[in-house]
Amino acid sequence: MPSWQDFQPFIVSGLALGGVYALSGVGLVVLYRATGVVYLAFGAIGAMGALIAWSLTNANVPGSVGWLVCVLFGGAVTLGYGIVFGPALAKRDPLVKAVATLGLTLVLFGVMDLLWTSSGGQSRAITLPTDNGGFMIGQVQVNWTQVIGLAAGIAIAVVTGAFLRYTKVGTAMRAMANDREITATLGVPVRRVEAAAWLGCGVLGGVAGLLLADLVGLDATTLTFLVISSLAAALIARLRSIALTFVAAIVIGLVHDLLTPIQSLSNYRDMTPFVLAAVALLVLSRHRVISLSPEEA
Repeated sequence: MPSWQDFQPFIVSGLALGGVYALSGVGLVVLYRATGVVYLAFGAIGAMGALIAWSLTNANVPGSVGWLVCVLFGGAVTLGYGIVFGPALAKRDPLVKAVATLGLTLVLFGVMDLLWTSSGGQSRAITLPTDNGGFMIGQVQVNWTQVIGLAAGIAIAVVTGAFLRYTKVGTAMRAMANDREITATLGVPVRRVEAAAWLGCGVLGGVAGLLLADLVGLDATTLTFLVISSLAAALIARLRSIALTFVAAIVIGLVHDLLTPIQSLSNYRDMTPFVLAAVALLVLSRHRVISLSPEEA
């Protein structure tokens, strides 16, 4: 087994990664609660936005412009998809909704493979200014990008929780999660609320893609399928609890990175979200069955 000193750097990187997973998971939960759609294209949106930002910076466009374009791209494409396909998906069953966003994932992935082919072996990387500064915790160097990753996850979880609880739009989203038709009859502008959820989810997708491109590398395949970790966190929370989504995301990020220095397990670390989600869902389901009263059973 590696020593404690060997694990320390991976605690820092795991917390940063977990923070970005939390940011992404919260976006997935909010969109699901407002529309009933599990947005499987979240990772592809972030990946393509990051590649666009990389291309712009290589064309001598200021980095800040490229990063802004990445975030705006995520928001614009997701909002456009929601406006065009959202109404048609509203009354469809969950499987159709999920497959529809999987189709968008495949389209975006195909476009990325066409425009940013990797056959030439060209290395790509996004480096944020926050990588150049930081501080020491013991013998571990922590850069500001890692701090931002964790802080963004915490901030988004807190702000989103307050938004859903204390604002009119947030209250409308919670009501739509229970019954969309009744909410509409009460005078709630359902289309506007859904548009806000699509836009917010897309913006978070752009931010997550930018941060992950810096933390784990700019690779279309890797970034596209990192949505699995965020989705696992959201599923552990049953696509409902913001707080539980945050905790699950942090645990997934930590466990994933802490397996890296263990040679016998490092090759299996990508299984982390699947295993943790399966165990959590089995435990939660068992607890729910046991807690049922005889009348309910």
